[in-house]
Amino acid sequence: MTTTSPRRQLLPPAGADRRRRQLPFVEALTPYAYIAPFFVLFAIFGLLPFLFTFYVALFDWNPIGDQTFIGLDNFTRMLADPRFWNATGNTLSVWLLSTLPQLALALLLAHVLNHARLRFANFFRMAMLVPYITSVAATAIVFAQLFDRNYGLLNWLLGLAGIGPIDFVQSTWGSHLLIAIMVAWRWFGYSTLLYLASLQAVPRDIYEAASIDGAGGWKQFVHITIPSLRPIIIFTVVTSTIGGLQIFTEPLLISPGSLTCGPVRQCQTLSLFLYEQGFGQYEFGYGSAIGVALFVMVIVAALINYLLSSRIRADR
Repeated sequence: MTTTSPRRQLLPPAGADRRRRQLPFVEALTPYAYIAPFFVLFAIFGLLPFLFTFYVALFDWNPIGDQTFIGLDNFTRMLADPRFWNATGNTLSVWLLSTLPQLALALLLAHVLNHARLRFANFFRMAMLVPYITSVAATAIVFAQLFDRNYGLLNWLLGLAGIGPIDFVQSTWGSHLLIAIMVAWRWFGYSTLLYLASLQAVPRDIYEAASIDGAGGWKQFVHITIPSLRPIIIFTVVTSTIGGLQIFTEPLLISPGSLTCGPVRQCQTLSLFLYEQGFGQYEFGYGSAIGVALFVMVIVAALINYLLSSRIRADR
């Protein structure tokens, strides 16, 4: 009977030492392999077009003709163009009219949903997402009918109060108000759920202790709810600012067939002005310069977010 010696049984299989040396390298490489698809796609569809935009901004770029290097002339032209400043003013106006009211409404609704004892509370919470998932085109059609000069519901109500009809689309402040209401209606539910999720993490004991000490609902809202939501409030303000600076679809849909958004460009935003110059007038160099300016505005908003976040962490 043949037996295997104990020493031979303890020997590792052939190549085990080599595989053992390779294991730490594989473990270190695995996380990068998981995240690599995102960075590859971002480099192809995000970073390269972004760098190409800076490049094109330095040229008089005709897609079917010659490309002439002109340096910073497109930026000089942009700063002297009253249409650019008009679009910038329109963008900031719509952002102010839409962002601040919708965030305030979202904060109030989140506080109510977190404390009020409502039947079917989960239904109301989920219903907040309905405007967010609704098509922007459908939203524009509905709001255009509501604000129509001749047959709109709002003008009918104003007529009952003795106020003449208002042409919201053709007036500057009216078009800004219409777009702002559309944007606020679409995003307030999303912001409400973000605030509500953050409030769910605040211990109930804090509110109960405040009630015992005699703090009413308003004091609890000011001194407990808002401080607890400061980080998420900053997040929503910054994301809303970035989205507001890039608003495009709503002004385009309320003035179909017109990239100028009316005869006097009363509601033309920066993104719409960029699209008009690039794809309407085929001035890709000038349109790219506008895109670079828009990028700088977004960077400034992100920097403000960083400074505010750092200050909050320092206060804590």
